[in-house]
Amino acid sequence: MATTNTPPLQWAKSSYSTENGGACLEWAPDHASASGIVPVRDSKTPHGPVLNLSLSAFAGLVTLARSSDI
Repeated sequence: MATTNTPPLQWAKSSYSTENGGACLEWAPDHASASGIVPVRDSKTPHGPVLNLSLSAFAGLVTLARSSDI
């Protein structure tokens, strides 16, 4: 079986994240640009699950978040 040496994802926090531990979302923009898949995770659980979204699904998530009182 062949193995690949994939570099670790470079995570960026949401601009809505706070230093006080508020609701924090991170995504990997470099990976999204290169692959068209947007990895999303909870910054409070960096070794937890990652949700992989299409570019259009991620855009929909951002639109929903901006329009809601979440």
